Amino acid sequence: MSKASEKAYRELRERLLRGEFNPGDRLVEDELATLCGVSRTPIREALQKLANDMFVQQIPNRGTYVMEISETDQEDLFELRAVLEGVAAARAAKNADEETLALLDKQVARIDEALSDSDGYQLDTFLDANRRIHSLIIDMAGSARLRVFLQNLTEQPVLIGTLQRYSMANLKRSNEHHREIVEALRAGDSSWAQSVMVSHIHAALHSFNREK
Repeated sequence: MSKASEKAYRELRERLLRGEFNPGDRLVEDELATLCGVSRTPIREALQKLANDMFVQQIPNRGTYVMEISETDQEDLFELRAVLEGVAAARAAKNADEETLALLDKQVARIDEALSDSDGYQLDTFLDANRRIHSLIIDMAGSARLRVFLQNLTEQPVLIGTLQRYSMANLKRSNEHHREIVEALRAGDSSWAQSVMVSHIHAALHSFNREK
């Protein structure tokens, strides 16, 4: 991709992740070119890459639309994530080092603090710390290919939006899962780490289904 195409891709991808476009919205090239400050050619290239990443759908003779996710698609995303992140957690348990474990402890503590704020929980802090926890575990797994697969999977808007709809009880339960995963990693127990991670992802799916 050219620099202009890469710029447009990053800009549009970030806006999609933030939910600035609704599922089913038609994306007009001229409007996107103005939004991103590039010509239409880079926009077309960016949209093609976004289609490959399953953020948008390109329909011949009709245009490009923000991807709509069915209930079956949602379940597929969570199931695939459970399998792959479970594998990542199992591998991470074999490679756990004190420096990374300390960073994980720090993020778990950040979430505890964010959820205990008397003025209302700090969702942005929770989302950032949650992202860092999962990213650190994937790093510790030591597989570049696994990281690429999971990055494409976990940054789908439907998964980003899941945590934004959690109740306080679900947010706290999610962080207890984080705490137990770290305990399993520290113990070097691959089966334990994988089991808790899979349960963690399935709990997210059921919370999403209850609260949507």
